[in-house]
Amino acid sequence: MNNLPEIFDVVDLNDRVVDQKPRSWVHRLGLRHRAVHILLLNARGELFLQKRSLSKDLNPGLWDSSCSGHLHAGETYEEGAWRELTEELGLAEPIPLRPVGKLAAGQETGNEFIWVYQGECDGPFVLDPEEISEGRFLEISALEEELRAVPGHFSPAFVHLWSRLRHRFLLREAK
Repeated sequence: MNNLPEIFDVVDLNDRVVDQKPRSWVHRLGLRHRAVHILLLNARGELFLQKRSLSKDLNPGLWDSSCSGHLHAGETYEEGAWRELTEELGLAEPIPLRPVGKLAAGQETGNEFIWVYQGECDGPFVLDPEEISEGRFLEISALEEELRAVPGHFSPAFVHLWSRLRHRFLLREAK
């Protein structure tokens, strides 16, 4: 791992790049930036969730999307999604990803514009212990029940993302 600071694109209200700043500045100043979340379903239609490592600076120990992360400066959303799948889950072979939706930057997203992608993969995964403490597949109905019962066990960004996009997964489960 190198010691160079992560550099993010800073974006305007329309998600156009206006500057580049180190991660620490972007978060400290609450500047708009970009991120991706990937939701992976297995062949049975269960969603893989990751539990964020306790060493994470944001939302440690909370359940989150299958994979997520910030975009590096100059990186496209799709490039960031592939990089995160490799870094966090150890996927060596590309899998088809489908864009599910884009969330606007705001308080609920930590001032991140977030593109959400969906893919299908049964694993096995090689979880990066610096990023993820554990992972599990969960039926959509069980996820819905857990989110109602203990929403505080999930990252705020995931709760927001799921509230906006859940209908797409509920429709799939009903089929």
